[in-house]
Amino acid sequence: MTKLVTILGGSGFVGRYVARRMARAGWRVRVATRRPNERMYVRTYGDVGQVEPILCNIRDDASVSAAIAGADAVVNCAGILLESGKNSFDAVQVEGAARVARFAALHGVPQLVHISAIGADANSDSDYARSKAEGEAAVLEHFPSAVILRPSIMFGTEDQFFNRFAGMVRFAPVLPIAGADSRFQPVYVDDTAQAAAKAAMGQVEAGVYELGGPDIETFRELMQRMLDEIRRKRVIVNLPGFVARIIARLLGAAQFLTAGLFTNSTLTLDQIKNLGRDNVVSEGAKGFAELGITPTPMELILPDYLWRFRPTGQYTAINESAASLRSQE
Repeated sequence: MTKLVTILGGSGFVGRYVARRMARAGWRVRVATRRPNERMYVRTYGDVGQVEPILCNIRDDASVSAAIAGADAVVNCAGILLESGKNSFDAVQVEGAARVARFAALHGVPQLVHISAIGADANSDSDYARSKAEGEAAVLEHFPSAVILRPSIMFGTEDQFFNRFAGMVRFAPVLPIAGADSRFQPVYVDDTAQAAAKAAMGQVEAGVYELGGPDIETFRELMQRMLDEIRRKRVIVNLPGFVARIIARLLGAAQFLTAGLFTNSTLTLDQIKNLGRDNVVSEGAKGFAELGITPTPMELILPDYLWRFRPTGQYTAINESAASLRSQE
């Protein structure tokens, strides 16, 4: 009998890659999402009827229970970077994580995989990092044999990291950033999905795994890599802490005064706290090596989707080749 996996947040950035991998492995896939009618594209990840989006709100007991019932594995990819309305860090990443683990245990699901993040820390002054740690604790309380994956910042075609900054520099002469000297270990989203899929299929021992790519670079170095890739020269400006906080407060005030019509997705006070810390795999932590996965370097993936931000887009390579030939004449 074909096995069934439920993926909470399965239409999101990492969730859709997990769904695609599970479908390729022959599993039936339930993609649990708040707006299934807008996520019909997930059906194309498998054969007809193999991948199905279903209605689920991670804040609601009944819908989470219904989404998990009958599943052979559950992967919780639900998480937020910014709070919006009722979707607070605590509601989604603590209470929501606990709810998923509780119903997975009640329904006797054999495998539970929870996507967290490097930097999860119950004592952090960042609500994002604190809620991630508290969510992990809640998961293990209800489902001690869960596999918890902590990826560093993820990159890929639909990412909100390189795409976001590459879009900014098309119209700005400078690139302002906060935390320029903080180190990151970017991980390809499909490598994280591969880890989640292996865990869902029972091929991974229970425990916490920190996932980082083969390259460790500062925020400034990552931005310079992005600029080199899109063939643009910009001045990278590291914002002093007090300036970054002033900007974040002004943007936050604009969101409050417009009653949410303007959403501050640019810079928040909580993000500033996280940007001030390194985001790399901890010494001695289990990771890709223990999972039998070789992480993918950035240079193999970034050109596949950042080319659209180049001045001449898809014609850049042709123009560069032509220029090289002329120089040799």
